Amino acid sequence: MRIGVFGATGVIGSRVVAEAVTRGHDVTAFTRDATRIPAGAGQVTWRVADVMDVPAVTGAIAGLDVIVNALNAGRDIPETIANAHVLPAAARSLLEALESYPAARLIVVGGAGSLEVRPGLQVVDTEGFAKGLPANLGVPEEYVKVVLAHREALALYRLSNRRWTYLSPSSGRVDPGERTGRFRVGDDRLLVRADGTSPISAEDVAVAVVDEAELPRHVQRRFTVGY
Repeated sequence: MRIGVFGATGVIGSRVVAEAVTRGHDVTAFTRDATRIPAGAGQVTWRVADVMDVPAVTGAIAGLDVIVNALNAGRDIPETIANAHVLPAAARSLLEALESYPAARLIVVGGAGSLEVRPGLQVVDTEGFAKGLPANLGVPEEYVKVVLAHREALALYRLSNRRWTYLSPSSGRVDPGERTGRFRVGDDRLLVRADGTSPISAEDVAVAVVDEAELPRHVQRRFTVGY
């Protein structure tokens, strides 16, 4: 397939690119900053594109079968918090661009905060969530703005008639690790292990993304993955 990846230089996006290339797909990687394009691009086609520029995005994704949105709002925590609004804004931009390509699919890598810990209660709405962020995720309480922005973006996708899929890793923080290819798949419920944790590596999130690209099982739905 022809797969395009926004946020291709990020922790998850770069691994989606690598996973898709390994499986023989034709990959186009998008970045806003030309200086971040690797010197040895290999089999990947790199293009500079600002996801907030609807006409530019519409042109950039022409001919793609699947578009992956693995964008971060910033390169570090303070920048991410300051730019949290980028997440729903990017959703609006991509959905508008996809109006020109009704057959194309969009897979979004989002956050865990909108997953449910029990029916009707999302992680972000649990008591003391924001205050627990420094201890649980190593980020300041203000990071709750990013979590809420991810939830706002999901709501926008759910209102759309485009062929979207939203992946919420059950881990609140996804770090580089081992590619195992073995993980649980759920829907809107947070996946938790017996010890109360819900980790998953960036490599295995990438596996889940490309699995969904190859065999779509969650069109116009959200799903989650975790160990």
